[in-house]
Parts: sequence; C-alpha cells; structure tokens
Amino acid sequence: MNTEKLGFIGLGNMGHPMAKNLEKAGFPLSVYNRTSEKAADFKAESTVYESISDLVNNSDIIFTMVTNDDAAKDVYQQILKEDLTGKLFVDMSTISQEMSKELSDAVSIEEGNFIDAPVAGSTKPAAEGTLIIMVGGDEKDVKRALPYLEKLGKKVKHLGEHGKGLAAKISINYFLAMIYEGLAETVLLSDTLGVDRKDMLEIINESASGSGATKVKTPLLLEDNFTAAFALDLMLKDIRLAKNAGANLPLGNQNLAIYEKASKNGFGKEDVIGIINYLKKDI
Repeated sequence: MNTEKLGFIGLGNMGHPMAKNLEKAGFPLSVYNRTSEKAADFKAESTVYESISDLVNNSDIIFTMVTNDDAAKDVYQQILKEDLTGKLFVDMSTISQEMSKELSDAVSIEEGNFIDAPVAGSTKPAAEGTLIIMVGGDEKDVKRALPYLEKLGKKVKHLGEHGKGLAAKISINYFLAMIYEGLAETVLLSDTLGVDRKDMLEIINESASGSGATKVKTPLLLEDNFTAAFALDLMLKDIRLAKNAGANLPLGNQNLAIYEKASKNGFGKEDVIGIINYLKKDI
C-alpha cells in the first residue's frame, strides 16, 4: 500500500462520508474540521488535529472540501503559512475558477502542487463512494491523487488543465438546477390536476424524463421531508458561478431569479428540491 499520508480538511455533509471512505480503505489519514465535534468518530482509526497547520505538516496529500470561495480562501490562508514543498492539494470544493487559480498559484509559489477535483453527486453517493470526480490539473499530480480519488468515486475524469474540473462541475449543476425546478413544477401541476404524487413520480422515473436526479429526490417529495442533502442555497451559489462564468442564457437567467427568490423567502437551508415549497406559494 502507498505510504503517503493523507489529510482531509472539511467534514461537512459531503466531506465527512468522503473522508470516511479514505479511512475505510486503510490509508493513513488525519482530519480537521472547524467544528471539532464532526471529527469525533475519526478518533478511533485516524488522527484528529485541532489545527490546520498540524494537519498540513503531517500530511503529504491534503484534500479540502469546503462551502464556497470565502471558506476556501480562509482555509488556504492558513495552509500557506506552512512549508508546502512537495505536498499535493486536492481541492474538491465547488468554488469559482478565479478563486481556484488564485489558490493554485499561491500553492505553486510555495513549491506545492494543486488540482481542482469537484464532484457530482450528493450525500448518498458520497457515502457509497460512487461520486463522479471532475479533475483539472497536471497529469503527474492527477496520477498521484488517483488511487485515493478512486476510493471516493465510481469515475474520475481528467478534463485537462487546472480549472477544467470546476468548469464541468459548474456546468452540470447549472443543468441540475433546471432539472430540479422542472421536477418541482411538474409535481405541482400533477397535484393540481389530481394525480397521485406517488403515481406521477413513478411515471417520471420509469419514462424517458426520469434520471438519477429525479429518482434521488423522489423520497423527499413523497415524504414532504426537505432536510438538506444538498441545500438550495448551495445550488444558488453554483448558478451564480455559472452566471459569472458567462452563462447569460434565457433559462439560466430565469432559474437564477427563481432560486434567489426562494432563498430570500426562507427556503435556502432546505434541500434543493425544497424549491417546490417556494413555487407552491405562487399557485
């Protein structure tokens, strides 16, 4: 087994199960989370550090999985205080390409290496190790990270130079945002027309309009349980990333406006399919 020591920063809804998969695979692992309680169940098998500096100094490859540009900048400001020579940073966050390039350049100056490796999939694929991982960066760095990425996802796709992983992630979430709003509108329409919701969702999922995206949200729609696997506010962040990257397109602009209104009306912390509750207010 490769003896490189792994570090994982960010044990949120996605990061926690991803780090657990690295732990289960038997790799030497250390973890850090700002809220230390989320790291408690790593203490038996892995090392839990109380500071980012300790984790970086005791790791060869460091995975980061945080919420947004501000969180990534904060984490890497602390990372950049350490000796990064020869270390590889695998940022799996969904952040702007501009921020990612800024972080990559800063790591490079300190003689470290950096790849962007955001993921497609929510908490269930994260736990099952069946994410799709979209990677941008130098081939040698991707090859170095590959044995570990393969424990996190069912497919690792190297798309080219740094930033290309994020380009693909922003694009796929742009599409998903439309799917979820379309699914919510369709369910509301069928509700209004008197079709049993379970029947309608079965028809959707068994027809050409069904997909992994519709199937994974079906239980939430049937149970009226919108506990966030992927919060609406996170989807809103990703639609804005697409807009800022140049997606000045009709459906995207309309979608952005709807998600912004849903967030302002208090639905941002619900799962993204909770957009149905905002839409319901207007019918």
